[in-house]
Amino acid sequence: MRTRLLLIINFILLTGFAGAQSFNQKLQTAFNHLQQDSQCRYASISLTVLDAKTGETVFAANPNMGLATASTLKVITSVTAFNILGKDFQYQTQFGYSGSIAADGTLNGDLIIKGAGDPTLGSWRYTGHKENDILNQMVAALQKTGIKKINGRVIGDDSIFGTQSIPDGWIWMDVGNYYGAGTSGLCWRENQFDIKLKTGPANTPIGIIKEVPAMPYLNFKSELMNDEAGSGDNAYAYLPVGSNMMYLRGTYAADQTKKSISVAIPDPAYDAALRLADTLNRLGISVSGGPESVLTLNAKGQSLPAIGNNLTTILSPQLSKIVYWLNQKSINLYAEQLLKTIAWKSGKQASTDNGVEVEQNFWKAKGIDPNSLNIADGSGLSPGDRVTTLTMATVLRSAKGTDWFPDFYESLPTYNNMKMKSGSILNVLTYAGYQTRNGRELCFSIMVNNFNGSSRGVKEKMFRVLDELK
Repeated sequence: MRTRLLLIINFILLTGFAGAQSFNQKLQTAFNHLQQDSQCRYASISLTVLDAKTGETVFAANPNMGLATASTLKVITSVTAFNILGKDFQYQTQFGYSGSIAADGTLNGDLIIKGAGDPTLGSWRYTGHKENDILNQMVAALQKTGIKKINGRVIGDDSIFGTQSIPDGWIWMDVGNYYGAGTSGLCWRENQFDIKLKTGPANTPIGIIKEVPAMPYLNFKSELMNDEAGSGDNAYAYLPVGSNMMYLRGTYAADQTKKSISVAIPDPAYDAALRLADTLNRLGISVSGGPESVLTLNAKGQSLPAIGNNLTTILSPQLSKIVYWLNQKSINLYAEQLLKTIAWKSGKQASTDNGVEVEQNFWKAKGIDPNSLNIADGSGLSPGDRVTTLTMATVLRSAKGTDWFPDFYESLPTYNNMKMKSGSILNVLTYAGYQTRNGRELCFSIMVNNFNGSSRGVKEKMFRVLDELK
């Protein structure tokens, strides 16, 4: 009887071992196929899979190879923000005035919108936070004071984040476009607007119909050309440098249905001030001076006045809701704003470099070597970011068991029937997320750098590797 029992136990153990061995062998074979594929002949590839509960390494291939992350870096930014800021954190934008109000209702002073880094101010993604909602809230607060006329200006105060809006290392071709919009202490409509295009047959120039909303303080020059059907959207906007002229360059396929491109606002704080001033003037509350921002005041050698009387405080959505859209739509602006906010919340000047330092120190205290988290921004748009898949997977694993994990998990998109964040820049494709296999919870990170050919082809081949986790 005892002999039979031992035989049964041994069979169970051997069967379990063989199953585990088979899983690792299949994963190794799939990884080898990817590595040997012609598209990856000169590529650097890494994959790390961890047990999400225990942290045990389930599979690792080149786990300590530092690679460009593309947008999977947002995973680390999100988890760091949850840890440091808390899931219920809200930005607080102040609206008030300097000077004094005369008996006839004239404000002899300036209206000031003092930003606190809220990336959602005027965004169309949140109920109650859209452009008109914010403008109406400020107008209502103003009207309660009895102000009927402003003998002064509307100023967008974006000073909290300093004057450097673009992280070092970003590509010039990116920064004029919506996905390369710079940070601001006072964001507005996610720092972007649309340009409607007048398209036509291939190899003919593309004209500009209008901007949405109208941008009366900018001029536009289109050097865009119509391209053959199927060539896609390869149109790029270039920010004005020392002028108010924005150039559009590249090509746009004749069969594109949208017929518009989204581009970055050069000075969001100025745009916010302009929209409020325009709203007030249309309501019969005249504003004598033009809109201003820190940038325009600095150019004139003028100082920034402080708010003497606060009229209202505009609260942002909670961090959990911000992170949802950050990862669902891979919004670079949100990630960069959060990185600067992390620095500010830690008592440092709100800069990208300080945010990187705080983030590296935070993970160093949890046992992660800062050299494995060699980053230049929070979004992954910089081609100079270098992170290992082991570090990425370790950060994912650390989120398990926290009170905010359900919010973070929900923020991750679904690709290939798996909950994971994707990342893509030139010749770089990455994925990081979670998967349950036979009741075992796994977290993983896979990165391919310097592949050749189409990203679609590499994606399908990477998914074949990740299918082994199912």
